Amino acid sequence: MSKPLAERIRPTTLDDYLSQQHLIGPQGALSSQIKSGVISSMIFWGPPGTGKTTLANIIATDSGRPFYTLSAVDSGVAAVREVIERAKKSDDLFTTKNPILFIDEIHRFSKSQQDSLLGAVEKGWITLIGATTENPSFEVIPALLSRCQVYVLNAFTKADLEALLKRAIKTDTVLSEKKITLKETEALIRLSGGDARKLLNILELVVLSENAEKVVVTNDLVSGKVQKNTVMYDKTGESHYDIVSAFIKSIRGSDPNAAVYWLARMVEGGEDIKFIARRLLIAASEDIGMANPTALVLANATFNAVNTIGYPEASIILSQCAVYLATSPKSNASYAAIKQAQQYVRQTGDLSVPLSIRNAPTKLMKELGYGKAYQYAHDYEGNFVPHEFLPEEMVGTTFYKPGNNARENSLKKYLGSLWGDKYEY
Repeated sequence: MSKPLAERIRPTTLDDYLSQQHLIGPQGALSSQIKSGVISSMIFWGPPGTGKTTLANIIATDSGRPFYTLSAVDSGVAAVREVIERAKKSDDLFTTKNPILFIDEIHRFSKSQQDSLLGAVEKGWITLIGATTENPSFEVIPALLSRCQVYVLNAFTKADLEALLKRAIKTDTVLSEKKITLKETEALIRLSGGDARKLLNILELVVLSENAEKVVVTNDLVSGKVQKNTVMYDKTGESHYDIVSAFIKSIRGSDPNAAVYWLARMVEGGEDIKFIARRLLIAASEDIGMANPTALVLANATFNAVNTIGYPEASIILSQCAVYLATSPKSNASYAAIKQAQQYVRQTGDLSVPLSIRNAPTKLMKELGYGKAYQYAHDYEGNFVPHEFLPEEMVGTTFYKPGNNARENSLKKYLGSLWGDKYEY
């Protein structure tokens, strides 16, 4: 049986690799590693069909390394250990060309399976390249994540996908035998959800189902050939990101009806309940914050509850939380504060901690003035005394500006009673 089109035209060199110029372009984050052949362990994070597996293969080929591959879907700890044992016997072990182990869908590995990789990565028996469509911060154990660089692969642009279609028509041994005119591409791109692999599969299905030497690809032709279930909610495709975006924006916009509708779309599509619950947690802090701090408590309780209960009852709990968040007062003051503070840190670097609030565990530190003149708040009336906690260069800088809602108006009044005009609340 012939290989699928996506496999037949899979790029084997960086020159043929489309997109991801932020990684493999002249100034790309991976360019120097690939050029030098000194490859660190890494995790590729991005939507399906964006070239994660292909890029791993090219890196292994260009660096001249042994290449082992496992899929987390059907590989267990025994399979991981077997590959590691084979890698340890490699002639290139402990050189810059030690074997590469590529694990597809690494987020599906359990904690014990991920633990089994730690020693091999730490000791240099293998260079690990993992691929995931899920956020590694949540799906990869911290010990393994700390040993890997995370590189984000972006969804293909419309121009990238159209270039891929034209390349397939021109270079594929099967399609090139037909006279194919790519008149319209909107339906192909829409039905693929930005997944290059799915895009090529749909193109091949449409073209080969036409028993003719000449095929004119139009939106109507594609829509007529592809079954409706192709356009249903795809947990890892474009609709995944569009619908969760609509869900969060509905909560932010205080529309509980829209929030529940988009939640239902995700539930009916079989979306991972942990993913939905994580988004609710983020919204509770980013969009509600200090206007109603209880929102974060409820969102965290929701995350724990749905993981305990699972579908179908989890949908009830998710709905309760979504409605609560949508109907809560809103404030992004805490979110804005940390973003502004991070930007300040990037611009100013590591400013010195004032001596008065430094820790002084040793006699020498005390003699150097560490902790000198520090005023312990609880020794003063109301458990407060004016003191400067920011570096000297930042005196008077304000990051947190309370929002205009009942609770933060109260906070504004309280902070004003403490600090007066020191900060512009």
